[in-house]
Amino acid sequence: MTFRALALLSLAAAALCTAVPAAAQPYPSRPVTLVVPQAAGGTNDIVGRLVGQKIGELMNASVVVDNRPGAGGNIGTQLVAKGPKDGYMLLMTISSSQAINPALYKNPGFDPVKDFKPVGLIGAVPNVLLVNPSFPAKDFNEFLKLARQKGANYQYASAGNGTLNHLLGEMLNSMAGISLQHVPYKGVAPALNDVLGGQLPIVFASLPSALSHIKAGKLRALAVSGEKRSPVLPEVPAIAEAVPGYNGTLWIGLFAPAGVPPEVLATLQDATRKALAAKDLRDKLEQQGVEIAAPTTPDQFSKLLQDDLAKWARIVKASGAAVD
Repeated sequence: MTFRALALLSLAAAALCTAVPAAAQPYPSRPVTLVVPQAAGGTNDIVGRLVGQKIGELMNASVVVDNRPGAGGNIGTQLVAKGPKDGYMLLMTISSSQAINPALYKNPGFDPVKDFKPVGLIGAVPNVLLVNPSFPAKDFNEFLKLARQKGANYQYASAGNGTLNHLLGEMLNSMAGISLQHVPYKGVAPALNDVLGGQLPIVFASLPSALSHIKAGKLRALAVSGEKRSPVLPEVPAIAEAVPGYNGTLWIGLFAPAGVPPEVLATLQDATRKALAAKDLRDKLEQQGVEIAAPTTPDQFSKLLQDDLAKWARIVKASGAAVD
C-alpha cells in the first residue's frame, strides 16, 4: 500500500472516530435557548429565568433566556415555531400570547396547537382589579353597585386593544351587567402610571407587576381574576365570588416546537416535572405571586389550551377587538 493510500485511510478512520461519538451524544450536549416572547423584567421573563435555571441544573446544561418581544408575543412565538426541531430552542409563553392572539390577529404567524408540543404547565398568575385610592368603592361589592348605577361611566385602562387586561374588563362587563369604558395604552406601565396618578380610576394588572404598589397603598386591590383567592393576597376576594363563572387567570407554560424527537421531549418533560417539585424553585415563584400548577400531563395541558382558545375567541369576538 502506498504512502498516499495509508494517509487517506488514516484520515477516514479519524473522521469516523470523531463522527460516531458526536452522533451518539445524549441530549442536551450544548446550551438550550429559552425564548421568552415578552420584554425583560416582566412576569414571564422572571418566571422563564427561574424555571430555565432549574431545568438546566437538572439536565446538567446551560439554559439561556432570549427575550423576543413584539406583536403581543407573536414575534418570539413565530421564531420557535419555525426554528430547529432538535430541542435546543424552546418557548416559555403566557396564555395571552398562545390562546388569545390567534383570535385577535388575522395572521399571528403560528398555529398554537399544530406548531407546538406541550412540555409543562408552570403555573398561574392572577390579574388584579385595581383602583386609585381616591375611588369611592372600598371593596368589590361596592364597586359593582356603583358600576351598575344608571349613568355610571367609569373608565378602565389597559395595556392595549386585545390585551388580557382589556379583555378581562370586557368579560366583566358582559358577566356582571356593567359598562366600563375601555381606554387602551401602549403597555401596562403607562396604564398603571395613569391610574397611580389619578388620570383614570381603574385598571387590571398582573399580580407581580402590581404587588409593590398594593403593599405601598398606592393602589387598592378590589378583586383577583382567578376562580379563587390568591395566597399572596388572601384578604382580596376573587371576582368569581360575586360573579359566578368569571375566570381570567393568566397561565405560563413551556412548549417545544412540533417535530422535536420524542426522546428529547420526554427528557424536557421529566426535567420540568422535577423542577416544579423542587422546594427552592417553588418558593421563588410563589414570592413572585405565581401559583404553581398541580402536576399536569401533556394531554391535560393541551386540553387547557384548547379550552382557552375557544373561550377567548368568544370574548374577542364579543369585544370587537382586532389587530391587523
